[in-house]
Amino acid sequence: MIQWFPGHMAKAEKEMEEKVKLVDIIFELVDARIPLSSINPFLQERFHAKPRLLLLTKSSMADPKLNQVWHQYFQEKEKFHLFIDSIEKTSFSQIVPLCRELLQEKILKEKTKGMKERPIRAMVVGIPNVGKSTFINQFVGKRATLVGNKPGVTKAQQWIKINQDIELLDTPGILWPKFQDSTLAFHLALTGAIRDQVFHKDDVILYFLDFLKKYYPESLEKRYHLPRTMENLEILNEIARTKNFLQKNEIEYERVYDLILNEFRSLKLGRITLDRPTYAT
Repeated sequence: MIQWFPGHMAKAEKEMEEKVKLVDIIFELVDARIPLSSINPFLQERFHAKPRLLLLTKSSMADPKLNQVWHQYFQEKEKFHLFIDSIEKTSFSQIVPLCRELLQEKILKEKTKGMKERPIRAMVVGIPNVGKSTFINQFVGKRATLVGNKPGVTKAQQWIKINQDIELLDTPGILWPKFQDSTLAFHLALTGAIRDQVFHKDDVILYFLDFLKKYYPESLEKRYHLPRTMENLEILNEIARTKNFLQKNEIEYERVYDLILNEFRSLKLGRITLDRPTYAT
């Protein structure tokens, strides 16, 4: 079980609960590589009454075939969702129309009362390192928030006006206090939602190698020129020897772990989706 819940996350939860009444809709950003593992149960429990648009970020890093499968899954669950890519601005033009569809009844009610039309207010939420800041900066069209490649960059909530149609409330990435499910924890760790310093990399990497051999054996063969039949320890040892990760003839396993993590995150192992449809039961 992994536990990681910094003080700023507990504070952010309280602030979000206070400000949710100010917004019309919630944009929950989830990682397309882990579309279930990156849905925060805290947000589901506390904000279930608010309309929600699920934005699946990093879709260009996820397995394109699995993107289609998850699209079908969310359609069947009648969840409003979009697969987006914040670098290419994929699907950005569909966000406001989808918001209007979700808020159709509310907008009509306000118009009937003679209320002046105002911008839609959306709260942007999600786990650390899911890409909230990059999404907002691209949506705004300028550098509006601090962007980083590590979890926990956004520490405070801030309003950002996109245009006359929509305003966003940015919030820090938050996780939940405990991960009882080891597979879920491994997926969060692999994608960088949990800081690398707070989990045992050997457990995560051994899980990942088993995963690759089962679902993406060609990635191992193509990247490391190793047969899928090799045992995990043999794979680690062979990568270490090839890369010369040796200190006084002792294998530096930490360097091997970091290499595999970085090559997954930088797409050198290809487009990989960790959450499988069989988890969605």
